[in-house]
Amino acid sequence: MPLKIGGKLISLTDVAMFIIGGLILALVVVGSIATLLHGKYTARQWMDLVVFGVALGGIYALIALGYTLVYGILRMINFAHSEVFMSGPFTAYFLADAWGRSGFLDQNPVIGLLAIFILAMGISTIVAVLLERIAYRPLRFAPRLVPLITAIGASFFLQYFFRGLYGPNIKVYPDVPALKGNITFGDLNVTYVQILVIVASFLMMAVLQLFIMKSKTGKAMRAVSEDKQTAALMGIDVDRIIVITFVLGGALAGAAGVLYALMFKQVSFTMGFIPGIKAFTAAVLGGIGNVPGAMLGGLFLGVAESVGPNLFLDGLGIPAPYQLKDAIAFTLLVLVLIFRPSGILGESLAEKRA
Repeated sequence: MPLKIGGKLISLTDVAMFIIGGLILALVVVGSIATLLHGKYTARQWMDLVVFGVALGGIYALIALGYTLVYGILRMINFAHSEVFMSGPFTAYFLADAWGRSGFLDQNPVIGLLAIFILAMGISTIVAVLLERIAYRPLRFAPRLVPLITAIGASFFLQYFFRGLYGPNIKVYPDVPALKGNITFGDLNVTYVQILVIVASFLMMAVLQLFIMKSKTGKAMRAVSEDKQTAALMGIDVDRIIVITFVLGGALAGAAGVLYALMFKQVSFTMGFIPGIKAFTAAVLGGIGNVPGAMLGGLFLGVAESVGPNLFLDGLGIPAPYQLKDAIAFTLLVLVLIFRPSGILGESLAEKRA
């Protein structure tokens, strides 16, 4: 039976969720204090973990932007976006491998990396646009469950399409000699790959934010997100705006895929599954449909996944805490949503008005 506290109705379910959230928060605090008091890790090791987390979070944020852009326009979760992320770097692997074997990447690293990025972003964009045109546009006015099931089906189709096209084996991205080594800032060592990932991801996020807030097309996207019918009456081509949304999401996912491949060196037809789930988690953490929220959620999740296992669990005596990094990520999602159900920055304005 609901309880009335301070003029608000609070159900027993709400009370139970707050208790669970409080217990999780207590464990996080106790574990963190115990770890820090133990002094097992140096300040340099913590900073290394933070830098790695920021780089990983930048990748999650780029993928999460694809989820949140589509949701902001169509109010649907594009679960096939993880395969959009996979398709670009998996295809670009063959170009990277050929140039790595020939020595072209050694001699022309800037041109080589730019070409790899362009190819990956182009393939991911094409896949995203085809998804919208073939799988989603015919179902635009169907009940919400129908495009959701279609997205899941499209995800499996794309996985096994690329498995059949490129084979089931894991492909190893070639080393780029120009990205070997690191820069030292005091006690902090940052690898060239991490610098590339952080700078590239932040730059793309900044450009996207400027595009959405300042450009004419960005204003049209915000208008369509607010109200498609009214936007159409004002002369905005809604179909064109939706395609542009998928183009932006696909291009960002393709770039994120190359950055992911440069960090972890491996691509396969299943590579999009876990990063896709993490990126969706990041979008929900930040506030689904909220572009700055997706960026913040991705960075938060990346740092939490990198630092959290050692910080929260090591002090509790749990062996090999890094093996529980996925559990940490989703536990933090639950914790944030218990106390902030709409995400860190809240849902989009259009969703509030819907």
